[in-house]
Amino acid sequence: MAGNARYAALLDACVLYPIAMTDSLMSLATAGLFAAKWSTKIEQEWIAALELRRPDLRGKLEFRRNCMREAVPDWEVPEVAWAPLVASYELPDPNDRHVLAAAVAGHVDCIVTENLRDFPSTTVDAYGIEVVSPDRFIINQWDLDPLATMTSKSQIWCTVGRQHDQATSSC
Repeated sequence: MAGNARYAALLDACVLYPIAMTDSLMSLATAGLFAAKWSTKIEQEWIAALELRRPDLRGKLEFRRNCMREAVPDWEVPEVAWAPLVASYELPDPNDRHVLAAAVAGHVDCIVTENLRDFPSTTVDAYGIEVVSPDRFIINQWDLDPLATMTSKSQIWCTVGRQHDQATSSC
């Protein structure tokens, strides 16, 4: 059930790309409402997409990535666990097979993605994985624990603010 740290969600690159959405999801994870998971390949995807759209950020996203990793220490679904599974999945977008493979290998309960059509229930249901939009996922967290959901946003900003102050003070 969502709202429990044992409830695990794989975050697709498309929900880690927009900063406001990422902050919202990271704050919910750090509040213990769910266990956030992703892979280094998913990281590479959101970083490449952001650098493509914002060339001025090329090579400058390590701080953001590292903050995310620090906020969620158990984030990684290792490639050695998901890579052997990729070829066994048929999805509308073959480039999303690694996401399903990471979800299965990471033993997650759901995949949070904007690309719902790329993960048909006929394929994903067999693994007991739900596919949900980030908006629906956040609303579900709110429904389960409104107070924790509301206060989680301010906690992540305090943490990121301290880390940013530390990073800039050493320059």
